Amino acid sequence: MSALLDSLAAGFDGDATRRASLDAALAAGLPGARSESWKYTSLRALERRSFDVPSADVEVDPVLVAAIPAPRLVFVNGRPSAALSDPGAAVPGLSIGAFADFDAAPEIEDRVDAVFARVNHALAHDGATIVVAPDARIDTPVQLVFIGAPAATDVAWHLRHHVALGARAALTLVEHHLDAGAHRHLDNTVVSLRVAEGAELRHVRLQHRADGATCMLRTDAALQAASVYTRVDVEAGGALSRHELDVRLLGDAARLTANGVLLANGRAHVDTRLGIRHVAKNTACELTWRGIGDARGRVVFHGGITIDAGADGTDARLSNKNLLLSNTAEIDTQPVLVIHADEVQAAHGATVGQLDPGALFYLRARGLPEADAQRLLTAAFVREPLSTIAEPALRAHAEAVLERALVGLPGA
Repeated sequence: MSALLDSLAAGFDGDATRRASLDAALAAGLPGARSESWKYTSLRALERRSFDVPSADVEVDPVLVAAIPAPRLVFVNGRPSAALSDPGAAVPGLSIGAFADFDAAPEIEDRVDAVFARVNHALAHDGATIVVAPDARIDTPVQLVFIGAPAATDVAWHLRHHVALGARAALTLVEHHLDAGAHRHLDNTVVSLRVAEGAELRHVRLQHRADGATCMLRTDAALQAASVYTRVDVEAGGALSRHELDVRLLGDAARLTANGVLLANGRAHVDTRLGIRHVAKNTACELTWRGIGDARGRVVFHGGITIDAGADGTDARLSNKNLLLSNTAEIDTQPVLVIHADEVQAAHGATVGQLDPGALFYLRARGLPEADAQRLLTAAFVREPLSTIAEPALRAHAEAVLERALVGLPGA
């Protein structure tokens, strides 16, 4: 058994069902290079590390979250923070609370290599539950804030969140993943999303973690008939960050728009794996992702789309464009399209390149210094995925997070 799994198992405190999940994870061990879904992301260094259980007495300067409006739930090193959270005024049709009824939450699809999801099922005792009543249209975004803070030892936490929208409901959900200082902690989180018939969920996730942080996130979404799910991810930090986004379009005419930006600088390793499954008829997905690798950073992207038999009328489109800013950076992209139905429209494509020398020359010929020209072209390259954020203030905030992340790149 690995030192990692040994240390995580030492913190077990649960019933027989949770124990079964933990035993399954321990028996399977960490996936290696022979696992297709992990072949570009090595866990050898992580496997040798040990983590403690986080304490509940970590203090964080309130200034860190002062600009994030209510309703706001804050977690520090995986523990709920009453001092930093702000539920705001009660909103009819909106229920926000702790994940008290953990065992009643929807299960996520299990896989042979889903060791972190199994560990999460075994060890998670905290998280958030957000429920929107049928026909309730919530105008104010709900903010989930996850802060990593320095501690005496490296710690690991396991959060599990559940978001459910009733029929014809609407909600904007924003995740902030940030830090209160340097650390080397492990964040292992699972998010389950259930979007009922005719409901609309708008979801923005902003991740700008410390250089030493390790993040393992899995999001599982189920969309019913005529529902709409729109999300934007900005991945811009951490030593190792992996996000598995699994979306099942289960009802006729369900719609998904999932865009993202992946930035890997220094020695960062950023891995995003999409698993989009069209089950019902006349469903659609539009996926626009941009990646940038600099220094010795590595970006891994897997864009998987499966169209089941009987899912006629599906329209599925994926675009993944990537920019290499260093000869030592690496980008691995895998667009995958599997079609079992006849009457569908589908397109997918991926590119990896460098800044256009002609565009750089054009800008420099008009008086821009080389650094400013590089900065302008790089920022323009990654801005497109953010265009689906409807709220102007939220889009401006996402752009600001992106601009801060670009500071360490050449010319930025």
